[in-house]
Amino acid sequence: MEIRQAELIRFLGQYVTQHKRDFIDRVLAQRTKYVTLVLEDIYQSQNASAALRTCECLGVQDIHIIENTSTYGTNKKVLKGSHKWLTINRYKSKAGSSTESCIRQLKETGYRIIATDPSPSGVSLEDLDVTHGKIAFVMGNEQHGTSPVVAQLADQFVYIPMFGFTESFNISVSAALCLSHTLRKVRSSAVDWKLTSQEQEDLRLAWYKKTIRRAELIEQEYLKMNR
Repeated sequence: MEIRQAELIRFLGQYVTQHKRDFIDRVLAQRTKYVTLVLEDIYQSQNASAALRTCECLGVQDIHIIENTSTYGTNKKVLKGSHKWLTINRYKSKAGSSTESCIRQLKETGYRIIATDPSPSGVSLEDLDVTHGKIAFVMGNEQHGTSPVVAQLADQFVYIPMFGFTESFNISVSAALCLSHTLRKVRSSAVDWKLTSQEQEDLRLAWYKKTIRRAELIEQEYLKMNR
């Protein structure tokens, strides 16, 4: 971490209450990028918003939004401000290749692509091995599910066991079940699931700025004093 960043964090910390600083520390200690969520062409804003809120509550930092045919929209009443604490990555290409771009980028950074499929053709969520590398769950849209591109590039398919007549869960419910179950296993395992020190400091700085009123002006004054 650069000294200047550390000094800026200490300076801005003066404008954050001790209670809030302690709260941020506790959240950072449980934040993870080991598991991430990919939403492909979700067209109902309440579903995308509910999934984001679930991610924030469970400690998932990075979300990936693919927009081939549907534009990402939000529902503020559902989000409850959760999105401002997340890192949201959006993929939108005029050529319609956003899915491939997203998945290849995730693979390059070490993620296993786990496609969700309501048919029991893959592995049960209960049996998913969480120790073989980082996990990216891909959720398809409300009508068609995941695209053929996801099917082609996925490393594994997973289904959520169901015992009723209905063939699938709502998208946001599926995301909640997959993330909650997987993160519980991850946190009780020996894998290195926590953020690095640098990732924590980067987020701490970003969150301090989101917490402080007129943070930009205060930062500008700090930079003037330390030129």
